[in-house]
Amino acid sequence: MKHISILVPKSAILGSIEGPRQVFTEVNKFLLSIGRPALFDVQLVGLQGTMPAAGGKYDVYADVLLNDITKTDLIIIPALDGDMIKTLDDNAGFIPWIKKQYENGAEVASLCIGAFLLASTGLVNGKSCATHWLAANDFRKMFPDVNLVEDKIITDENGIYSSGGAFSYLNLILYLVEKYAGRDVALFCSKAFQIDYERRSQSHFAIFRGQKDHEDTAIKQAQQYIEVNFRDKITVDELASILTIGRRNLERRFKKATSNTVIEYIQRVKVEAAKMSLESSLENVNEVMYNVGYTDPKAFRITFKKITGLSPLQYRNKYNRQIQAA
Repeated sequence: MKHISILVPKSAILGSIEGPRQVFTEVNKFLLSIGRPALFDVQLVGLQGTMPAAGGKYDVYADVLLNDITKTDLIIIPALDGDMIKTLDDNAGFIPWIKKQYENGAEVASLCIGAFLLASTGLVNGKSCATHWLAANDFRKMFPDVNLVEDKIITDENGIYSSGGAFSYLNLILYLVEKYAGRDVALFCSKAFQIDYERRSQSHFAIFRGQKDHEDTAIKQAQQYIEVNFRDKITVDELASILTIGRRNLERRFKKATSNTVIEYIQRVKVEAAKMSLESSLENVNEVMYNVGYTDPKAFRITFKKITGLSPLQYRNKYNRQIQAA
C-alpha cells in the first residue's frame, strides 16, 4: 500500500486538499469493487490538529501531525492563498520534513500555487516547475533558480511533480493515478470526475498582462510604447532610439524587468490582441492577423500556436460564442 500525505498548510485552498483526497479514495473504492486490493493509505497531515482554510471560512482537521510520520511515499502540497511571503513563513515548518522525506525516497507533488512552498525547499532548483500563469511573474522573482514552465499543466522530474493553475491540479492527480494504479483506473477516474484526461497545456487559458511590477522607468515606457503601437512594425533599434538607451543595454534591462525579450514581448502583445478579436468578433483569421500587425500567415500561425498551444482557427472555434452558436 502506498502512503499518501496530503499537507494541510495554513492559507490552503480547500478544494486542493479535498480534491486529491476524493480521487485517491475513489480509486480504492473502485479497486475493491473489481476484486483488487485498495492501493492508497491517504492521510491529511498538519503542523497542528486543526488548520483554517479559505481565509478562515473552514477548519480542516488533520488525521495525523507532521512529526508523527516517519515514512511516506507521496507528499501532496495543495494550492496556497494570500500574501505569499507571509504564507510561506507560516508554513516554514513543513520544509525540513518535505526535504527529509524526499531524501528518504518519497515523491513530492505541488498543486497550482503550492509550487511556492515546493520551491522554498530548494528541491526544484535547476529543475522544471509549473504553477498558475497568474503567479508566474512573482514566482520568477522569488525563485530565479527554478525553471518555470508557464505552458505546462504537468511536470515530472526526478520524483517531483507540479501542476498548472486552478483545477488543472486534477490532471496531475490523474497522471499520478495512472502511474501507480494503471491507465484503466485513471480512465475510470477521468470519467467519474469528468476531467479532460489528455489536457497537458494551460497556454490557451493564460492572459498576458505584461510584467510591470519593477522599478525600471525606461522599460515601463518601452512596454507602454509597444502596447500602444503594436500594430506597427517596432524594432529594438527604434525603441533604443526613442529611449536614448544603447540597444544591448535595452535588451538586457528589458529581459531582467519583464522576463521576456523585446521581440517576445511584442509577439505576446500582438497575440493577446488577436485572442480578444478571435473571441469576440466575426472577423476571419486573416483579418485578425492584419489588424494586429502581421502580414505573413505562416509566421502568425507559428507564433500564435507557440504562445497559446492552439492554432488561431482552433482558438476561434473554441472561444468565440457567436461561432459556436452558428
